[in-house]
Amino acid sequence: MKVKQVTCIVLDDEPLGREIVENFVHQTPFLTLLASFENPIEALHFLETTEVDLILSDIQMPKLNGLEFIRSLNHPPAFIFITAHRDFALDSFDYGAIDYLVKPIRFDRFLKAVNRVKDSLYKESSMVLFEEQAHTKPYIFVKVDGKLEKITLTNILYIEAFGDYLKVITTTDLFITHATLKSMEEVLLPPNFLRVQRSFIINIATIQTFSGNTLILENGKSISISLAKKEELYKVLGI
Repeated sequence: MKVKQVTCIVLDDEPLGREIVENFVHQTPFLTLLASFENPIEALHFLETTEVDLILSDIQMPKLNGLEFIRSLNHPPAFIFITAHRDFALDSFDYGAIDYLVKPIRFDRFLKAVNRVKDSLYKESSMVLFEEQAHTKPYIFVKVDGKLEKITLTNILYIEAFGDYLKVITTTDLFITHATLKSMEEVLLPPNFLRVQRSFIINIATIQTFSGNTLILENGKSISISLAKKEELYKVLGI
């Protein structure tokens, strides 16, 4: 079976760093390198006329750093930051990065990151589609692979945000759709569901144990809860 290609560009002002990432791309069967840049301004001009699936970008660069570069794009594709500095990790995920790789990077770690991009692109949808007053119904529809999938609410274990996508984990399946956690939060309301931190909405009924700031769900998934949401969860649980 022919491997579906993921097009990408590399952006790094350091020649050695750029060369290493280029070599990793060439070793990955499903990646196609369209261009490589040392100057983010040149990369911006390229993106004005060419669509790509993935940007592999350094963060600390002259004139325009990686975060500013991504922020300048009206509709950024998937992107992974590759940098020598750990300080930008939280900021990068706030910007919607799929992953954050610290130099010197290993090929196996690089491969894990780009596989996440490939998986999300294959299962990409336009948006989560909800009917009016959907929170009164026992199900929702999410668009996955160009079709609507009906998901029974009681089957949902939790929903996790990653970049511009959501992972909807049910008792039997995993669905990936292009949407925001906020849009899902407006439909999945307490007392059945609760957003317990920036990246997770959980089904209250699936909580197995609750200790300190950690929840463990029926499937064994461990999720931390923010201090701001802890009191709200106490109220929902009636404790």
